[in-house]
Amino acid sequence: MSAAASAPLDAAPAAPPEAADPLRPDKRVDFGDPSARVDLWERIRGGFTMPDMSNASVRKWERYYAERPDYVARMTERGGRYLFHVVEELEKRHMPLDLALLPFVESAFNPQAMSVARAAGMWQFMPSTGRIYDLTQNAFRDDRRDVLASTRAALDYLERLGSMFNGDWQLALAAYNWGEGNVKRALQRKRLRHAPSAYESLRGMPYETRDYVPKLQAVKNIVARPEAFGLTLPPLENHPYFLSVAIERDIDVELAANLAGITLEEFQQLNPQTNRPVILAAGSARVLLPYDGANAFVRNLPRHAGPLASWTVWVAPRTLKPSEAADIVGMSEAELRDVNRIPPSMLVKAGSSLVVPRRDELDTDVPEHLAENGHLSLTPDTRGYRRVTFRASRRGDSVAAVARRYHVSAEHVALWNHVGVDARFRRGQNIVVMVPAKRPANRKIATSAGRSAHSSAKR
Repeated sequence: MSAAASAPLDAAPAAPPEAADPLRPDKRVDFGDPSARVDLWERIRGGFTMPDMSNASVRKWERYYAERPDYVARMTERGGRYLFHVVEELEKRHMPLDLALLPFVESAFNPQAMSVARAAGMWQFMPSTGRIYDLTQNAFRDDRRDVLASTRAALDYLERLGSMFNGDWQLALAAYNWGEGNVKRALQRKRLRHAPSAYESLRGMPYETRDYVPKLQAVKNIVARPEAFGLTLPPLENHPYFLSVAIERDIDVELAANLAGITLEEFQQLNPQTNRPVILAAGSARVLLPYDGANAFVRNLPRHAGPLASWTVWVAPRTLKPSEAADIVGMSEAELRDVNRIPPSMLVKAGSSLVVPRRDELDTDVPEHLAENGHLSLTPDTRGYRRVTFRASRRGDSVAAVARRYHVSAEHVALWNHVGVDARFRRGQNIVVMVPAKRPANRKIATSAGRSAHSSAKR
């Protein structure tokens, strides 16, 4: 995309935005209303209803945040974009406003966050849990990072857990972090006597879960009395930061930001679910924009000359090398890899949906069945390699350690074994590695990792 495309248009609106509030589509925000000038932090403080916790773990996390004022400033400034929406949604459901602070604990309110365990978004949904709560994850978008969709899903899940544990929100939060089955089993086992709460009475909680509610309590205490910790919270007014604007045609991400008069970075902060440089209208019927940006987008969109999308979707007819796919669609291999995030030494499997340049004569947007179900399936290019299988050692082996041992990439080891790149194999688990066919398998290393390597010539 050209540098000229990134230059923002004049975006200064003379009147309130002409786009709908995403929470109340039939209503416009009146900035003259005194309630819009109320500090949002005060509104949150007034909605704290969860019982307070006071213990050494809470004190530890209070010190942790107090000693990192720059981190707290970045975290609260970032969270200010999304807090009003979360508070509104919680109040609609009559849920504690304490929960509005949970993304500070989960992701520091970063919707682009990705954990080692592959949890994504500001609410940190695992892929499987995201699918249970209708968060689409395909080649073009990941709704676990979508601000509106992930908040809806997180509150659905928390509401269910709150009911499951009879309104004990501390237990509900433990279940959100550790899993409801684990919490139920912990409640049935012998518990600590004289503990001040059911949560604190549980035995066997992992370190992360044992610190989970204390960490939230520390954030609550800081929001309640920031001056007591030598911290300052950014002022937040009591009105939406963003508006939802409908899109009817496929549109390039960079062009959408340009029409709104905002930077690409700011656009991605509000629309972090996009995986590719184009937004497909059949899959994402709206974008979120700041108030001024929403007005500029609505005004500038009809005036734009030329196509809105320079990208479309092409389905691989057979398993191909990226270079072969690039030749067919008329782009360089480097660009195809970059746009579709294809690592080296990988093949594109038949049926994969690739984003490719849109021909000038093509005026048809990507159909719904592709926009909703398009996937990218990759497989390692194993030509010239042979398969080595061994079992993980008694201590377990990490993906990175196996990769170093066999002089291959961690990404390939993860793909060969269908795990995350930061995963650790269980003791005794079968591990597959592809080694160059011209080099003998390193039997000594394989044996030290478990049992002797067993190889078979598979291409």
